[in-house]
Amino acid sequence: MSLALTNLPDLLAEAAQEAGALVAELQAVVAERVRKDGRLDRRLLDAEQHAAHGLAWAAAYAETLRQTAVWAQALTEAGQLGEAEALPSQLLAFEYLSQLAGGLPMNQGEMFRAADLGVSVARLEPLIARLRPGASQAVKARVVELLDHARGRPSLEASGLDETLESVRDHFTTFTAERITPYAHGWHTRDELIPLELYQELADLGVFGLTAPEEWGGSGLGKLAMCIVSEALSRGWIGTGSLGTRSEIAAELIIAHGTEDQKARFLPKICSGETIPTAVFTEPDAGSDLGSLRTKAVREGDTWTVSGNKTWITHGARADVMTLLVRTNPEVKDHRGLSMFLAEKPRGTVADPFPAQGMSGGEIGVIGYRGMKEYEIGFDGFQVAHRNLLGGQEGQGFAQLMATFESARIQTAARALGVAQNALDLALDYALTRRQFGQPIGEFPRVTNKLAMMAAEILGSRRLTWFAARAKDEGRRCDLEAGMAKLVGARVAWACADNALQIHGGMGFGVETPISRVLADARILNIFEGAGEIQAQVIARRLLEGAN
Repeated sequence: MSLALTNLPDLLAEAAQEAGALVAELQAVVAERVRKDGRLDRRLLDAEQHAAHGLAWAAAYAETLRQTAVWAQALTEAGQLGEAEALPSQLLAFEYLSQLAGGLPMNQGEMFRAADLGVSVARLEPLIARLRPGASQAVKARVVELLDHARGRPSLEASGLDETLESVRDHFTTFTAERITPYAHGWHTRDELIPLELYQELADLGVFGLTAPEEWGGSGLGKLAMCIVSEALSRGWIGTGSLGTRSEIAAELIIAHGTEDQKARFLPKICSGETIPTAVFTEPDAGSDLGSLRTKAVREGDTWTVSGNKTWITHGARADVMTLLVRTNPEVKDHRGLSMFLAEKPRGTVADPFPAQGMSGGEIGVIGYRGMKEYEIGFDGFQVAHRNLLGGQEGQGFAQLMATFESARIQTAARALGVAQNALDLALDYALTRRQFGQPIGEFPRVTNKLAMMAAEILGSRRLTWFAARAKDEGRRCDLEAGMAKLVGARVAWACADNALQIHGGMGFGVETPISRVLADARILNIFEGAGEIQAQVIARRLLEGAN
């Protein structure tokens, strides 16, 4: 029914190697199209977006396969590689190599084919043929059986985590099952803010200071721990899994760039959950192009006066402090004129969201990603103390923010894993209990195939996300790895949610059914923290800047 387990790590490694070799060929071909006088040319890169972004996706696939192979080898050496690990892994390898050979879906309507660039994929065919037995209908049916046996566990496969992180994972999985999952859909359908009681419980568990140093009240754990916690909480509801995002961004900004006074005033309260932060960056006419921000701040003595408009501010009303990116030098029109402030404000309510003088705004209704609410905010004479200029330096805001993108995108990839796992949970439960034509619908091949592929892609996405987190923990530059994890994770979450709703059929289309919420939640993942197209552009630039 499947390939021999003893040979699987070598076969996965070979799949990763062949995928990497294809990426190298693609890299060389695309570089020829986008480089001028030996340097990457922005106009040419924009003109060749489809090819460049296809390269980014191919590289992300290759890295996913590489990290899956590394993980499988480690499990083999530990004597832990079994069916639950092997079957989804070989299915993933077969499918991703097949897509690299025949057509890779960057989204539902855009396919990337290496052959369109004149790159031969013949080298992949023998390996695809060898992997094909591991993608049979019998293998997929067995994966679903294994999923049934693993229900309630953090994942189908062995994690390879150490004892401490495994304990953290189990604890937050149990907490989510008891305190979040039973109530999430009610909070969503009533469009309520996450209860402050739950927020305090999460604070008591250390969620908001998870990665901050112990000297400031944090737990001193790494980004891998952040991924584990974020995934577990997002498995119950993306809203609760995202509560820590703003704390993570704010704390990282202050730790890396804040003055000693700012660290002492803000970090302990953020870590304890006493202070709720929010990120105030986006403007109506400036989405991914942060360098074109117009909201400005003018200094008068020890006070800065802010004017302008911001939008898509998550948890904006309830927050106590804003990481606020504004233009402090109107003479400089690009990112060099931007500065970051730790702007304090009174906590608002649903009835009076923005009680601060010089500040007004309103809620933006959204189809998903609820629980914190989204806002547009207007500033007209809002004041910020000069001592709250991050690091005491003007013109550094953009660079300070860019330094947080790695962590933010890794955390988003982890949230995507939680959403994908939630979709799989719901789809599996429905498929094994819903009967049609005298049998559970999960026994029909088209349903089986969906469930098995969900498991395979979640497994691969988890390996890629944890790889990026470990790179960050080791202090290495990892914007490439973080970008790949976010790019793949967002699409996997959407695919899982969409297929899970398809398995539910008409029942899934009703707003009272939890999978409808998961579908709406999954859609945002390919937009925020860098839209999929922007993410692919960033990855492509990194790959092509060093191409010969």
